Formats: sequence, C-alpha cells, structure tokens
Amino acid sequence: MAFAYVIVYLSKLIITMAINTPIRKSKAPYFLGILCLFPLIGAFVGLGLLIYSLAYYKDKWLTIIGAFGILFTIIIYSLFFYAANNLNVFKQSWVQITQMQLNSLVKNIEFYKLQNGVYPDSLKQLLIDDKVAPIHDQIAGMKSKRDNYFNYRKVNDNYTLFSSGPDGIPNTKDDLYPIIIINDSSRIGFRKYK
Repeated sequence: MAFAYVIVYLSKLIITMAINTPIRKSKAPYFLGILCLFPLIGAFVGLGLLIYSLAYYKDKWLTIIGAFGILFTIIIYSLFFYAANNLNVFKQSWVQITQMQLNSLVKNIEFYKLQNGVYPDSLKQLLIDDKVAPIHDQIAGMKSKRDNYFNYRKVNDNYTLFSSGPDGIPNTKDDLYPIIIINDSSRIGFRKYK
C-alpha cells in the first residue's frame, strides 16, 4: 500500500513540475525512460513523461518514450494474465495448490465436528471460527466471476468434498478429492461419493 502512495506522489510531483516549470531550452530527460522498462512503475513514469513532454518540452521522442512505458506495463500484465489462465505449467500449479487446500479443509471440517458435534451444513459455517479456512475453489474461480466454493455435501454423519477441477465442471474425471488415508477404524467422516 505504501508503494502505491509513493507512485502517486511521484506522479503528482512530475505533473506539478511540468505545469510550474518555466519553458526553457534544456535537454529532455530521456534517461528517465529506463524506468519505463519496470512493469507498473514504468506506467506511472511513462504517464509522467508523457504529460511532462506535452506540457513542457513539446518533444515527440519523450512523448513516445512515455507512451511506451504505459503500453509496456499493459502488455506485460496481459501476458501474465494469459499465461496464468492458459499455460499447463500454471494450471498444474493451481492443481497442486487446490489439492493442498482440500487436504487442509478436511482438517477444518473435522475440527468443526469436534467442537459442535455435527458436520457443518455448508462450508461457510467454517468461517465463523476460522476466517481464513480455504473454502474457495481456486481453479473454478479462474473460470468464473462469482465466488466458487469447493463442492461439499453433508450426507447423514458423513460428507463428500471435492474440487470441480481445471474444467470447472463437477463430477467429471478431472475432479480433485482430498488425499487422506481412511482405515476401517477411522473416525473421519469424509467419503468419496460419486
């Protein structure tokens, strides 16, 4: 958050300098264009250079450098977003994270039963005691704009829990289930119903 304040302050400073500085014939600060190569910072520096160029220097090359700084940040973040949603390396990372969250969520559900004597009716009930319980299905959330929770259903004194997987469709072969060892003598309520 402090980083954002610094960026806003620097942008205001550059704009103020551009407006209040008397016009003189000096060399445009092309060297600041190097900062445009840093995503996010480059967008703010580029905006400052663009305004400074238009208001003070009237220099087409400084204007181009400023516009490049803005476009470079947009392109880099667009590529990150595309890669996170479409490349298999990133999808596999999301699958691993989701698997860990499912395994952890079983512990939260079992602890809820220890405290309350029954399994929760919905995953939202876990948030009463643990505000950071991992109830959101991250893989399904990538495909949708709404809140997606893991698939949970209480069945008598047991429950089923799974993620819809990378395709976001429940009850398909790419669904993810918690990986836990269940013995005949286990007192855990998780069951893998189909």
